[in-house]
Amino acid sequence: MRPESEKLLYDIGRSADRIAAFTLGKSFEQYRQDDLLRSGVERRFEIIGEALRQPSGVEPGIADRITDRRRIVGFRNILVHAYSTVDDRIVWGLIGKSLVDLRQEVGRLLKE
Repeated sequence: MRPESEKLLYDIGRSADRIAAFTLGKSFEQYRQDDLLRSGVERRFEIIGEALRQPSGVEPGIADRITDRRRIVGFRNILVHAYSTVDDRIVWGLIGKSLVDLRQEVGRLLKE
């Protein structure tokens, strides 16, 4: 694995970990009412999507092993370019199983 790919995978994992830490013990209602929390979560999702979007980023063979990579990049594009349409319920829904799966996949890739 190229060092650049390893760095980006680390960034993805760290951002996913930060989202998990930010939201630990929080309810959807708390998330919805806390502008700082929402901003932090959305920023970390942007970092994840950007790391997977960069043409010079994660090697294609490695990036292709991340489930829903294209959807993650698409979500990043919505956060960045269509921020006024972001639905808090969708963001909150991604924090559950999707984030857990991503953390596991990235962890496995970094161990290879």
